[in-house]
Amino acid sequence: QVQLVESGGGLVQAGGSLRLSCRASGFISNINAWGWYRQAPGKQRELVAAITSGGNTNSANSVKGRFTISRDNAENTVYLQMDNLKPEDTAVYYCNARNYSNIYYWGRGTQVTVSS
Repeated sequence: QVQLVESGGGLVQAGGSLRLSCRASGFISNINAWGWYRQAPGKQRELVAAITSGGNTNSANSVKGRFTISRDNAENTVYLQMDNLKPEDTAVYYCNARNYSNIYYWGRGTQVTVSS
């Protein structure tokens, strides 16, 4: 079992920055990929950015050049640095982990609100 706890959300003006953190605990040695997803009201949950155990990253076209995913293995923490935030980035952001058996784990989410 893996537990994920997100933090770092909040209210920010357009053009501002936030850094989300996702601290993991439990059987994390079996995790091969980490991701950040978001879900805005009335919309489906979408992938924002992901990082593999090998360090390869990918991100949604809508956030390329603005958001950066990273990982601190010593702290068992995955980060999402969000710069130049836009009102359309407003959503609940969820941390996700996938193990080698393709089992997914989710955090409870953290709210990000960007005002114009």
